[in-house]
Amino acid sequence: MKRVEFKNRDITVVGNLYVPEEFNESKQYPAIVICHPAGGVKEQTAGTYAEQLAKQGYVTMAYDASYQGESSGEPRQMENPYIRTEDISAAVDFLTTLPYVDNNRIGALGICAGGGYVVSAAMRDRRIKTVATVSAVNIGEGFRYSWGGHATPDSQNLIGLLENVGQTRTAQVNGSELVYVPLVPKSKEGLTLPDMIEANDYYWTPRAQHPRAVSRMLLVDLPQQATFDAFHLVEQFLTQPLLIVAGTAANTLWFSEELYRRAGAKDKTLHLVEGATHIAMYDIYVPQAMEQLAPFFKRTL
Repeated sequence: MKRVEFKNRDITVVGNLYVPEEFNESKQYPAIVICHPAGGVKEQTAGTYAEQLAKQGYVTMAYDASYQGESSGEPRQMENPYIRTEDISAAVDFLTTLPYVDNNRIGALGICAGGGYVVSAAMRDRRIKTVATVSAVNIGEGFRYSWGGHATPDSQNLIGLLENVGQTRTAQVNGSELVYVPLVPKSKEGLTLPDMIEANDYYWTPRAQHPRAVSRMLLVDLPQQATFDAFHLVEQFLTQPLLIVAGTAANTLWFSEELYRRAGAKDKTLHLVEGATHIAMYDIYVPQAMEQLAPFFKRTL
């Protein structure tokens, strides 16, 4: 594994680059960009999948989103979907500068919100030849309809929340402190969704805790998330081969089912991992996911 840096406009993005075990710099290899979940960092599940895919013969890169992890940018912990999707194209930019990467064989894999982000990026960036998601989340729909898809924008009181964000922005520009909200709370108290309870285990216990994965975001980023739609126009523009992997016990399964139903790709597969939760696909069920990802990328890259 090699630490690398590249630019997304004025931000320095930091990634971990993995190469196949019998790597030969004089050859060219297919490459895969891996996009981490909201609140995560490259050393967690994105790095796990990057390492496993490199063993299958790919040059892979997991990177920290702009304003997060080791990447630069102030204020810290921005979770802006539009910047996140542009990070993916910036990562592709970087891969095309490497002489040992075949520019015509670049794919993308996203986990959780990263799954939604790679879908959105692939629709605009045709250099991404194939797309895979694990436990995909459309972060905008998550805010509008809740994590489990059972709410409505009205019941979520999004208009009131957006008005509150506007007041917060005004206060901050006039000198008040930045306001952050948790993506995954440090305490399980009050949590009811199984996915969220397990997310607490993943991010805040030795299971996968990392000092740079603080799992929070700026409150003022909420309007960008609440109005974002990672699946907008997938019927017309998501035509690349598509593999969607999700657990049958995930509260977020509905995102994957929606993406499969709507995507315009003729070559598309929804693979369900029996008994797997959303978070378990990050680590426990990686072997089962790899049973699908490895042949998919071999066939499509």
